[in-house]
Amino acid sequence: MGHTATSFPGRTDDLAAAGEDAIQLARGLVRRDSTNHGHGQGDERAAAEYAAEALGDAGLTPRILESAPRRANVVARVPGTDPTAPALLVHGHLDVVPADAADWTVPPFAGEIADCPVTGAPALWGRGSVDMKDSIAMVTAVVRHWARNGLRPRRDIVLAFVADEEDSAAYGADYLVREHPELFEGCTTAIGEGGGESIHARTTSGKPIRLYPVGAAERGSAWLTLRARGTAGHGSRPPGDNAVGALAEAIARIDRHEWPLHLTPVTRASIDAIAAALEVERVPGDTGTAEAMAALVEKLGTAAPLIGPTTRNSAAPTMLSAGYKVNVVPGEATAGVDGRVLPGGEEQFATTMNELTGDRVTWEYAHGSPPVAAPVDSPAFAALREALLVHDPDAHVVPMCMSGGTDAKVFARLGIDCYGFSPLAQPEGLDYTGLLHGVDERVPLEGLRFGVRVLDTLLRA
Repeated sequence: MGHTATSFPGRTDDLAAAGEDAIQLARGLVRRDSTNHGHGQGDERAAAEYAAEALGDAGLTPRILESAPRRANVVARVPGTDPTAPALLVHGHLDVVPADAADWTVPPFAGEIADCPVTGAPALWGRGSVDMKDSIAMVTAVVRHWARNGLRPRRDIVLAFVADEEDSAAYGADYLVREHPELFEGCTTAIGEGGGESIHARTTSGKPIRLYPVGAAERGSAWLTLRARGTAGHGSRPPGDNAVGALAEAIARIDRHEWPLHLTPVTRASIDAIAAALEVERVPGDTGTAEAMAALVEKLGTAAPLIGPTTRNSAAPTMLSAGYKVNVVPGEATAGVDGRVLPGGEEQFATTMNELTGDRVTWEYAHGSPPVAAPVDSPAFAALREALLVHDPDAHVVPMCMSGGTDAKVFARLGIDCYGFSPLAQPEGLDYTGLLHGVDERVPLEGLRFGVRVLDTLLRA
């Protein structure tokens, strides 16, 4: 069963309307198809106009900035009462990954509300309901709540709802940072996707607890193009320098490679916090070798996915291309590799790729974004923890390094400390990570109501 509203103390009647507003805003956003097909093919304009209109109703003057036709971004600033206080950036992306309606229980862009088959609780179904139109709706509902009740935050809040996060960010966050950095003047801290949702776990004694991971670091993206060249010829008389064979050997080496442990300060802090919350007994050297680390991660149960992918770099072959006819040996073969790089692991990654590709294969970055990290002992992280504890006093707030990436990598170029924080109460048994980019994506309505309460506390602090 999912948690009821009374399961999370701190609910206030004056925020109840904001919770319902968030639900309706999320439905409206889901119904505006903003699929990002990659390769520059996307259309966020309708979703951007809807978000801008909702912010305009709160008395703000949002700007819609197009980086290309239909590739729309929305930026608005909520003025605070203390002009000397550093501003906070709240960012989220309007685009979503594709969805094939034939695979879904409900139409992916209908914004339907129906019971979750896992928990039985009502949920909003649709592409983007979790990633991440729900977060944009919650933030917008909070701002609209302030306008209705004559409330203002202490510091300026800059809202940036952007395009193209699901591809390269070129039409979204990257465009804004390159062309309109003045919009983020005064921002020293940011929150975005990648943390704040509850994860149900059990201690070693069987006690149920709730973990709330907060993103404080991200692995960098290293999307590579590999290329092998050889002598083109007839398939019946193959040359000795076949490009396909050389590329296949390199790809096989990359696929088999076991990357060494590389524990960043954020990952070490995450391991310590999660193990303490789960009452896992630590032994000397339990993070010293791959075998010991694997044993420790196994003890973390449902929290293991927060640690496992972030203990090393990775490189996954994902694309192959060569030739145009079966009896013709091509002169060139190419491949795509999705690499992910931990903070401080950039040199190791490049050196390893040189070794694995060998003399016959070259590689280059098709797209790259650096890893980022923010301090976990900062007042900003403490404020995130406190906002959750206000509404769930039993929360165990833990830092984490994200295995994937977000627009935090782009906004960090402005010197902003970026955290993943999109608070959401998840009922036990719901596979949150499995819903990201998945079929039948859905978000529990009570989770949205909880997120509104937490965000109101945080953003007015």
